[in-house]
Amino acid sequence: MNLNTMPMRGLLIATLLLGGTAATPAAEPAAPSPLSLQEHAVVSSAAYLKGHPDLRYRQLGMAAAEQRKFVDARRYYTLAARHADKLSQALMAELLWNGQGGPADRALGYAWMDLAAERGTEWLLLRREAYWAALDEAERKRAVDEGQALYAEFADPVAKPRQEKEMRRNMGEMTGSRTGALGSTVMQVRFNGQLVRVLPEVYYAPRLWQPDAYWNWQAQQLQEASAAVNVGTPRTLPSR
Repeated sequence: MNLNTMPMRGLLIATLLLGGTAATPAAEPAAPSPLSLQEHAVVSSAAYLKGHPDLRYRQLGMAAAEQRKFVDARRYYTLAARHADKLSQALMAELLWNGQGGPADRALGYAWMDLAAERGTEWLLLRREAYWAALDEAERKRAVDEGQALYAEFADPVAKPRQEKEMRRNMGEMTGSRTGALGSTVMQVRFNGQLVRVLPEVYYAPRLWQPDAYWNWQAQQLQEASAAVNVGTPRTLPSR
């Protein structure tokens, strides 16, 4: 499939609703440097996840799905989606498409996948177009209608500020400084059942907390996450 000829329905919806400019497919992010042991400990800690509801609710959703508690998974993915987590939006699309946790709704599933592809991530665009090809005309019309409501609540211009607010508030609580100034005290976080000593400059590394660096890091993680979403091959319905 040629990405240059793909219809950009969701990006046009976002432009109309949010006053933005339709995006082009995102360039592949540079390969992220691997997390150190201390950084792995940080992003797994309860304190870090408290300030990152996108990751906290995604983890809860994936755990629920693994236990086949798909109703709970839908709820958690929705909460993560409100904080701009694109992988959770794609996983929500999967549940809707496959009728897990509720009746199958392919039109709404497409709308969620379209939202997940908002940033132009290539594998999500391809997934979105496979969904579109499998819809009939009535489903396509409803999918566009459903997408308008989703973009109004979950698109980046409204969802990212929610996430950034949580990160700023949590950083202030942890440091005791409104500016997030770091102290010199070595911190401890629990990782794999053990306490790990972490320097403040590691815990508060820009890519883990500062909005621009954080979203860039998340884009890099998302680029590697295609294996996490497995919906099979959407089928085109026979002509009626």
